[in-house]
Amino acid sequence: MTASDQQHAPRPAMPADPPGFVPAAGESAPGSAAGGPVTGARVDPHLLQQLADAHGVGTSFQGWDGLPHSVAEETLIKVLAALGVQAHTNQHIQEALAEAALAPWRRMLPPAVVIQQGEPAQVPVHVREGAAASLAITLEGGAGTREAEQQDVWVQPVDVDGVSVGRATFALPQDLPLGWHTLVAESEGTTASATLVVAPARLETAKELEKRRGWGLATQLYSVRSKRSWGIGDFSDLADLAALSGARGADYVLVNPLHAAEPVPPVQPSPYSPSTRRFFNPLYIRIEAIPELAYLKPRKRAQLEKLHEEVAGLNKDGGRLDRNSVYAAKLQALELLYHTRRSPARQAAFDEFCRISGSGLDDFALWSAIREDLAPDAPLWTDPATALGTPEAEALREKLGDRIGFHRWLQWICDEQLENAQQAALRSGMRLGVVHDLAVGVDHSSADAWTLRNVLAPATSVGAPPDMYNQQGQDWGQPPWHPVRLAEAGYQPFRNMLATVLRHAGGIRVDHILGLFRLWWIPVGNAPGDGAYVRYDHEALIGILALEAHRAGAVVIGEDLGTFEPWVRDYLAARGIMGTSILWFEYDGDSPLAPEKYRTQALASVNTHDLPPTAGYLAGDHVALRSRLGLLERSEAEERAEHNASLEKMLAMLRERGYLPEDGTGGSGGPGPSGSEERTIEALHLLLTQTPSVLLGVALVDAVGERRVQNQPGTTEALYPNWQVPLGGPDGSPVVLDDLPANARFNSLLAAVEEALHG
Repeated sequence: MTASDQQHAPRPAMPADPPGFVPAAGESAPGSAAGGPVTGARVDPHLLQQLADAHGVGTSFQGWDGLPHSVAEETLIKVLAALGVQAHTNQHIQEALAEAALAPWRRMLPPAVVIQQGEPAQVPVHVREGAAASLAITLEGGAGTREAEQQDVWVQPVDVDGVSVGRATFALPQDLPLGWHTLVAESEGTTASATLVVAPARLETAKELEKRRGWGLATQLYSVRSKRSWGIGDFSDLADLAALSGARGADYVLVNPLHAAEPVPPVQPSPYSPSTRRFFNPLYIRIEAIPELAYLKPRKRAQLEKLHEEVAGLNKDGGRLDRNSVYAAKLQALELLYHTRRSPARQAAFDEFCRISGSGLDDFALWSAIREDLAPDAPLWTDPATALGTPEAEALREKLGDRIGFHRWLQWICDEQLENAQQAALRSGMRLGVVHDLAVGVDHSSADAWTLRNVLAPATSVGAPPDMYNQQGQDWGQPPWHPVRLAEAGYQPFRNMLATVLRHAGGIRVDHILGLFRLWWIPVGNAPGDGAYVRYDHEALIGILALEAHRAGAVVIGEDLGTFEPWVRDYLAARGIMGTSILWFEYDGDSPLAPEKYRTQALASVNTHDLPPTAGYLAGDHVALRSRLGLLERSEAEERAEHNASLEKMLAMLRERGYLPEDGTGGSGGPGPSGSEERTIEALHLLLTQTPSVLLGVALVDAVGERRVQNQPGTTEALYPNWQVPLGGPDGSPVVLDDLPANARFNSLLAAVEEALHG
């Protein structure tokens, strides 16, 4: 899928006698002059670099090898084109440089302003030179109006299309409350408005964890089934897992992204390639937990029970999950329940949910209703004539009213069951409860790609440059936020997404949080390694993240692994955003990092979902797998030798600190006694309890002895069943929730961690 190819309105010319506000420069779509084909003519590399710098496009980057790498000129031109900037001739570059310098002066106000509470902040207001101006702040929720004070700051006027435009500088009051406010500027009878976000200077939701550290389980919910499941783990299973682990001292359950996928089978198995990041996946609904089930007529009740019987046997399959069969059965059952009359109180609750969710829910439900019968590559999704708001789209909205209602109802049921899961977690004694995972982006053929096309970048996708684990680089096939368009939208799409995910959560893990600073853009047709970094306004994005987490009372955990600029971690820590420390990745030179040197503001864990469970890692399963799949750049023997050497350093640390016996037993490949693998896994977790990190993570797969990796980066479904591996024990046989209370290995690991932290 390509991202938005909708044409933007051309920029109106400035009138001879301007009122002060002038619209920002327009942007062209792919295929227009701005996104035209790259010619064979050479461009001035210095001019091209200046233009790239002006638009936040990196012309070089430091690779995982520590060496600088230059971005190819053709790649820079393509990335700039995706931003709507012409760069394929020197003339275009010069014109674009001039326009970049004028762009702020064409606006009376910036598109959006995000500030930290209590910190001094100024806002520029552009008006005709010499004209009087004023700036007021309308507080959120009708809480009043405040005035900004104009400062005695002189700035050289700028000629904009033959008119001299000046800049008035206003200081914002430093006691503004947290929230989403509105700036209103006025000059010569004309007004302009912009979003003003006042965010916490530091998110303090993790402060209690500094007094008493916590731990929790991390799991892929779809893989965690119970005897009541329909072949896939669901929201009720989440509630049970939270209650079970909370009773053993856990403070949270971290789950995979629960974002919605396709509205009908076949569905994308990866939770990190969703159709939307704002709404949830009805696949996780527990049918029997819907109150209307009690009022089904006997004939329909029998139909529903038959549907359950058809997929219940899948719970015993330890090989591969069958999302499509499960979802097909659940959708039929959900149809039966949707058409069951709701009580007045239930109907009122549904109506209120729809009101709160607003047009975002309506648009997602419209996409879902259309997508039921339309292929993901159908022309409708990229045709400007059928974009949201067009007569064609509105006609479909009217025609598909009942189906739209069904998809709105599904989201309401998801919301109710997520609320129940969070309440079950808190009742069990957890301090945080459910911690959600936020994916980096959405699939190219997704709902967000259609409904949010105006704030996404065309003709590109995000990924990662080559690193030691993915030596060809990665293309995640997801269109990125367009930095300028997102700001012009007042960051509302970003805010709405966060607010919905955090509605019933005690925390949020932001996958690849470095993407709020910069993202690796890969133009369509380029190899994953042939991309460039594009910078984002991290002050704005992190500020909004902190504000929404503050309002939800939730902690924020940033997955800050991979290639990044060193100052980023310091910045996140200063804003109260926790980092992520994976034991296998934490090194001090050539040696494993001593536990006392770990970061305090971090979630520390032994592994991550992109690595094998610890049992498999100890055995080097990932080396054999990557060799079999052709993902290694050197021989398997060389890779295994390096893995074993690295592993031995870790085992040596465990022995030195008394977590493993000195006789060498307890390792991965030695002659140790039965149970040595389990002993080593416990030792690794006990080592992490000696870190100052405020949160520790225990992977559920480690607690039951699973060996298979959930996801092997760099592969497709044809090569490996990514995200389709059910929870299993050491022999691969399925492990269901009902078995956990009596699972000795599960109880032993959780008890050991709880005793070490709080005993």
